[in-house]
Amino acid sequence: MPKIYSKRLVNARNMVHDAFKNHYAIGHFNINNLEWTKAVLETAQSTNTPIILATSEGAIKYMGGVKVVREMVDALMETLDITVPVALHLDHGQSVEMAKECIDNGYSSVMFDGSHLPFEENLAKAKEVVEYAKQHDVSVEAEIGSIGGEEDGVVGEGELGDPEQAKKMVETGIDFLAAGIGNIHGPYPDWWKGLNFDQLGKIEDAIHFPLVMHGGSGVPQDQVEKAISLGVAKVNINTELQLAFQKATREYILANKDTDMKAKGFDPRKLLKPGYQAIQAEMKNLIKWMGSIGKADQIEK
Repeated sequence: MPKIYSKRLVNARNMVHDAFKNHYAIGHFNINNLEWTKAVLETAQSTNTPIILATSEGAIKYMGGVKVVREMVDALMETLDITVPVALHLDHGQSVEMAKECIDNGYSSVMFDGSHLPFEENLAKAKEVVEYAKQHDVSVEAEIGSIGGEEDGVVGEGELGDPEQAKKMVETGIDFLAAGIGNIHGPYPDWWKGLNFDQLGKIEDAIHFPLVMHGGSGVPQDQVEKAISLGVAKVNINTELQLAFQKATREYILANKDTDMKAKGFDPRKLLKPGYQAIQAEMKNLIKWMGSIGKADQIEK
């Protein structure tokens, strides 16, 4: 069965495996609206960087549904003449049905997150998603252990991934694997001790396979770089761009620029512009850490 997604999107397998082979990481950036998506796409194009656009189930609902998101991304890529590799990915899909809905509506990559389930059930459902996704040339991510903290209603206790479970999950045919390595969704608390590189090493030694680091926002640069050297090939970013957007927007409002009637500072195009520019600046900084800038031309589409 042919792929459902457009010619402009690619599945994420080739880019993530190239990153794994060449010791850099692909940036996965969660999007929240049109401005967010446009800012990320333009930054990727201007820096010749392959990227993954991602939406949680909550973000999908907020933006009007799976079809709306996919068509918005597709239309922006056409209008902006985006030529770098871009995947559209379901982040933390909580059910097989949601993964299939995204595939049927043109997503090029999906995550099934069954980490809250007993492992054998997680394994069986991940395999079902893989079997369906491969019919449409869609890449699949799964998760073992759990990511600490809360994101979009998904709560994890921060259990470390188990190497033997990692091996079994890879055998389902997934394309990359998320594993708990001491990472946390959202802002990192003061008591956080850092990533567990010993566990990361044990998992990677068992599978020799691309790993995904969720909760990438706020992890120090040296730890990001070390994780990449140990096998992390995809780094998920959400909170960091949200905080950059919030800070710039707050500064605009505190300067009373939104109340300048003569300059029409209330115009949403002006009100959102500082946050838009802050997203782009922060994203450029992050993809430098990941080493993915300029890598678009070496990805097989």
